[in-house]
Amino acid sequence: MKEDFLHYLWQNQKFDFTQLQTSQGDSIQILNKGIYTQLSGPDFFNAQIIIGTQKWAGNIEIHCKSSDWYLHNHQLDTNYDNTILHVVWEHDAEVFRKDNTEIPVLEMKGYVDFSLIAQYQNLKSQKTWINCENEIKYVESFVLNNWKERLYLERLEKKSVFILEQLKNSNNDWEETFFCSLAKNFGLNINGNSFFQIAKSIPFSVIRKESFDVNYLEALFFGKGNLIPENPEDNYAKNLKALSEYITIKYQLKESISEPIQFYKLRPDNFPTVRLAQLAMLYYKQKNLFSNILEAKSIIDIYNLFDVSVSEYWINHYNFDKPSKEKEKRLSKSFIDLLIINTILPFKFTFHLSLGKENTEDIVSFVEAIPSEKNAILDKFEYFGIVPQNAFDSQSLLQLKNEYCSKNKCLNCPIGLKLLKN
Repeated sequence: MKEDFLHYLWQNQKFDFTQLQTSQGDSIQILNKGIYTQLSGPDFFNAQIIIGTQKWAGNIEIHCKSSDWYLHNHQLDTNYDNTILHVVWEHDAEVFRKDNTEIPVLEMKGYVDFSLIAQYQNLKSQKTWINCENEIKYVESFVLNNWKERLYLERLEKKSVFILEQLKNSNNDWEETFFCSLAKNFGLNINGNSFFQIAKSIPFSVIRKESFDVNYLEALFFGKGNLIPENPEDNYAKNLKALSEYITIKYQLKESISEPIQFYKLRPDNFPTVRLAQLAMLYYKQKNLFSNILEAKSIIDIYNLFDVSVSEYWINHYNFDKPSKEKEKRLSKSFIDLLIINTILPFKFTFHLSLGKENTEDIVSFVEAIPSEKNAILDKFEYFGIVPQNAFDSQSLLQLKNEYCSKNKCLNCPIGLKLLKN
């Protein structure tokens, strides 16, 4: 027996509560089951019950066994002083308050339909990937669609926590905070942290001052990334090295990042040199990028803002001093989609949240206009009959897998609850 199942039983009153009795033989009448806190402290707050002829108001604590009260050291925690009922599956020990009065106990196993237990055990039994893999495709679309919207908002809310933390560190400069997060996503998974360190190591006031010339921005980015050769051969690399050294002295910048930038296993179009050159061109062309994004009314407006290529040198280079076949290297639509999903929409959501405004419908309309992502998790969902139609679906399913399925939180998931009811 698991505590999460007992929480489910109590919260949804999935037991015969017509003739409840405490382990001491007193009748129990539930007036209010309480608020399920899911936080530290008692499991259900501000419940109301009648035991015998006495009405009680207080908290409900739930355990598999009564003795778990002492196992979890609740007797030492003042948060549990107002516990009015100890709900357990198995009563194996008496529990007392500090004044030596006994806490009433409700032993649940005598009041629960064992067919419900069998359904729960079947749901949580070993599967190849997720617990509901054989049933999820049969869940009503109404249940699934409502849950996906909540999942996507949860994903945005989680990202907003990181954004707001970074905003504090930048003295509430939204443009600076956005630049750092955008740089991180330009680096993708392999170089994301390195690109983020590059962005954090350059005061955004310097970016603003030097954005009049794309070569200055390239000198900043490549210099901070330790990508300029020590003894460059061609004139561009020589000039960039000299410019990087000049800017470093001019603004008394700190040393370059220590985390190495990776080229291994990357396609040439994703080489960090190309991505940094694109980032430099973007900030050369868009002086107030985040403000412009806030004004964007459609996904097309955002595509237009990010319609950038690279400077002349990088059209026929992927690395310093090594000419290659000429290619424009414009930001692709698929790459811009990733930036919209992982940076732009979370920032739009967080910005409006900080103003106390609701923009959920706008955010959803943006993300629904983007094709679904492709990865191993989404391939698995598709295998089990759940096919994402757009990025709204794919983002919701990623949240479902990572925060619920992988953590066995079936009883916090409407899909799991629906299957249990059936």
